[in-house]
Amino acid sequence: MRTQVGIVGAGPAGLVLARLLQRAGIDTVILERRSRSYVESRVRAGVLEHGTAQLLDQLGVGQRMRREGMVHRGIELRFGGESHRIDLEALTGKTITVYGQQEVVKDLIAARLADDLPLHFEAEVTAVDGTVLEYEQNGVRHRLECDFVAGCDGSHGVARLAVPDGALRTAEREHPYAWLGILARSPAAAEELVYAYHERGFALHSMRTPDIIRLYLQVPRDTDLGDWPDTRIWDELRTRLDLPLKEGEILERGITGMRSFAVEPMRHDRLFLAGDAAHIVPPTGAKGMNLAIADVRVLAEALTAHYRERTDELLDSYSRTCLKRVWQVQRFSNWMTTMLHRHEGDDEFGHRVQLAELEYVTGSTAAATTLAENYVGLPR
Repeated sequence: MRTQVGIVGAGPAGLVLARLLQRAGIDTVILERRSRSYVESRVRAGVLEHGTAQLLDQLGVGQRMRREGMVHRGIELRFGGESHRIDLEALTGKTITVYGQQEVVKDLIAARLADDLPLHFEAEVTAVDGTVLEYEQNGVRHRLECDFVAGCDGSHGVARLAVPDGALRTAEREHPYAWLGILARSPAAAEELVYAYHERGFALHSMRTPDIIRLYLQVPRDTDLGDWPDTRIWDELRTRLDLPLKEGEILERGITGMRSFAVEPMRHDRLFLAGDAAHIVPPTGAKGMNLAIADVRVLAEALTAHYRERTDELLDSYSRTCLKRVWQVQRFSNWMTTMLHRHEGDDEFGHRVQLAELEYVTGSTAAATTLAENYVGLPR
């Protein structure tokens, strides 16, 4: 089998890239090692930047997002027993849309299958040999010959591992805390996302639908989920968020470590890395999926120029172009994380400096605008 662009991974990055290339008349094959039901049900990010939501509309897959997604015009920062609203729309003219990553994936998969384009589930890539993908599906081995390969298969995928040792430089940081997250069937206790800085640690109130909420608590990295029964989780959330939360059925729970990671360059020969295969950001700034989609927009333009105009200038600058945004997003995500989390060993001085930072951000139009511009998405 042969194609122009072989895409490893059917997450948002791989699916959006395929949709963009389809619009440009470029053939693609997507190989996904998991089942369709798995990729359509894994709960991840839920905040779409202004530009991400617009792109989904432009790609013809935004209809359900516009019906079911929730447009938010601001966020709340809560500290010192008070709530402070950052008016994103007033400060930037832009909004965010709360719509789960799994819903974005469902819409993109449905569109690709409706167009009868190749998307192979439970097809595990076992080797990336130049531009040849070897994969196994239903116990049968296959080869896919490509002009280019896009590695959109996440931080533990095979694409980045196929790059020869020494060809990539890595920068990373392990943060000394984690998030205990739950997905619960309960009405939202606030109209917008609430970020809380509390003496007991950070907490976040978000939602996926008006009746399904996503909540997080800062916990130590070595936390045992078994030490957190439902009652303790709800009590701690109420304490830190100071919101009238109604206990509901917990549909999902887990511990997520906080990590920052980036590789450079995001390319080796004709293999291009995008999304989590190339970088990880702390979830505090709600940037993971949006950054992945920003990568593939650049890659799609570069591949289109290669095939239509016979120029590789954009392909040659792909990594450099993407990394400018990657490091701006790393800066913002780490700043949000540092500002809102309690740090082990911090003394009263450190605590008061964090409060002063929060007071400045919420009290200064210039500082609030900086946060808002980054939150809704920096311009391309």
